[in-house]
Formats: sequence, C-alpha cells, structure tokens
Amino acid sequence: MIGIVKSQRESTVNSTAAIKTLARSIMVASGDFSLLIACCNSTARQQDVVSLLYEFSPVNIKEIVLPPTVDTLYSTITTNLGSTQPEALMIRGLEFVVSINQLIVSTNLMRDELRKQFNFPFVLWVNDDILRRLVWLAPDLKDWAACTIRFDTPPASLNTHSLTA
Repeated sequence: MIGIVKSQRESTVNSTAAIKTLARSIMVASGDFSLLIACCNSTARQQDVVSLLYEFSPVNIKEIVLPPTVDTLYSTITTNLGSTQPEALMIRGLEFVVSINQLIVSTNLMRDELRKQFNFPFVLWVNDDILRRLVWLAPDLKDWAACTIRFDTPPASLNTHSLTA
C-alpha cells in the first residue's frame, strides 16, 4: 500500500512537471510555428491535464476537438480559425478519427503549409497508437516535434483491489 501512495505522489510530481514543460514550450514558441506532441492514453486524464494547462499557461490557447468524420487536418484548422491566428492551438480527438491513416498522411503532405500559414505553437494530443502511426506514416511531420511530452495515467486509476489482493 505504501508503494501505491509513493507511486501516486511521484506520478503527480511528474505530471505537474510535464504540464509546466508543455506550458513553457508553448510560451517560448509564441509567434512562431512549432509542433508539440502531447501523449496521453486516457481521454479523462487528457481532459484533466488540459484543464491544468489552461491554469499554468499565460498564453491564450485555442482548442479544436476533431469530429470522427474529419479526413484532413489542414482544412479543418483553416475552417475553424478563419482569418484569426490564435496565440497557440491544441488539436484533440485524433484517437476517434475514423480515417486516421488518411488524415495523418494528408497532414504530412501539407506540413510545409502548416509552417507557412500558422505562426503559433501547435499541440497535437495523441495516444500511443496515434504516436506509432505518426512515426510510420508521417515521419517527416513527427520529426518536426522536438520531443513528445508524456502524461501517463496515474496508478490511482488502476483497479487497486487486484493490487492488494
């Protein structure tokens, strides 16, 4: 039981550090295109992290949640933004996109347009499956991200009955 409490505390410290790292990366890249990849396997945890990110970040972050039927990221962003340029943009919902391979490939093909048209940091929220697909289907796009910031699910969300039985 002590190990679980210690692990939860370490997870909270790691999550806070990762949130601060993401907030700092967004702030530093303000005014320039920068691809940031945030990886979290739990949508509930992702929502918690996003809520905390809004608190930590002094930058105004626009959020777009992709519908499952979307097939291109670039046109979805331009339609949502219109002529406005936010200070930063977060894209969520990739894990629910039906034609995710097509979306990833088309985004890789349009990556130069992303850099030309969007003068703000760009946070892609992914899970491990989407991250693997990015590596395989869009290595050029994935290489634009300096690093992947991970937000692992804390052990508290595991079934503790099976751990203590």
